[in-house]
Amino acid sequence: MIEILFASVLFLVTHLGISSTPLRGSLVGVLTERGFLGVYSLVALATLVYLIMVYGDATRYDYLWSPDPNLYWAPKILMVFALIFLLGGFMVKNPTTVGLEGALDDPAQLAGLTRGMNRITRHPFQWGVVLWAASHIVANGDVVSIVFFTTFLVLSLAGSFLIDLKKARVLGDRWAPFAAATSNVPFVAIISGRNQLVFKELLVPIGVALAVYVALFWTHEWISGVGVYW
Repeated sequence: MIEILFASVLFLVTHLGISSTPLRGSLVGVLTERGFLGVYSLVALATLVYLIMVYGDATRYDYLWSPDPNLYWAPKILMVFALIFLLGGFMVKNPTTVGLEGALDDPAQLAGLTRGMNRITRHPFQWGVVLWAASHIVANGDVVSIVFFTTFLVLSLAGSFLIDLKKARVLGDRWAPFAAATSNVPFVAIISGRNQLVFKELLVPIGVALAVYVALFWTHEWISGVGVYW
């Protein structure tokens, strides 16, 4: 239990503590932007692998709630939407991604930046991870699993807001039009009338997500060691 907590804290601190604090600027000053991204990527990968290895080896003996087949429906349903967010987020250009901020400099590209999954949220990947993590917390009542999946939920949820703050600070007026036409929290921009849902733009993300969902369903036991059954 101590090791999974340590791995979780290490993973969060090295992600949020390095990328979202003044330490990032200091490191960029020493390493350059490219050097920082290289070191950060290595640290992120190392801490992720360590967390996964600790989770895989940990003994599950403390439960906050008992396993219940009815709760398994949470990931079975929510993972469809999680995959739509996760995969759909890669199918449209997004200036929240490192290196794509330049798209904000061309007003003609703004309409393209606020389409597809970006209409629903400007952080589709982060919210996809939130849905994945939350659904697996519900399905797994053991403390080890709760710590593991909560780590990703906290990182992605906090990360979405921290990215907004950083982009607003660094990009200033360049960020404002995109932020005004989109929202962090899913569907808020649509509900408030700042954007609209265009279902045809989601057909490809939905189709790809369903195909990946079926593949994950049948390979889940091989990936995680736990089978999925109806």
